[in-house]
Amino acid sequence: MPRIQKRKIVIAKLIVILILLAIFAFSCDSKKPSSRGIRISETKTYEASLYRQNCAVCHGAEAYGKEVDGKQVPSLRFGEIEKKTDQEIYEQIAFGKNPMPSFKGQLTDEDIWRLVKFIRRDLQGKQQ
Repeated sequence: MPRIQKRKIVIAKLIVILILLAIFAFSCDSKKPSSRGIRISETKTYEASLYRQNCAVCHGAEAYGKEVDGKQVPSLRFGEIEKKTDQEIYEQIAFGKNPMPSFKGQLTDEDIWRLVKFIRRDLQGKQQ
């Protein structure tokens, strides 16, 4: 095989590899929303605002959980919360459960139910 033909084949292979690398790099974009629910920081709903004001400090800006005072605060997107009923989530928000504080005096019943729906529909991607 002539040298020029080999060179063309090598160049073509390199171009294909570069295209594949570019596709891979763009598919790994960290600003891409999770496959599970919304990006809270980019959401302008009343419920997202309630979450940011009352929940994000402990559960994290995107509700994936975080460590607070040496303790792991759970995710609201997956894990144990998925096993809870809507009523159990409501009661946890309203009445608290060590170490989570009660929000009954700070939020109305309607707002607590809005947060429950927000967790289920928007964070977990479940239909209500």
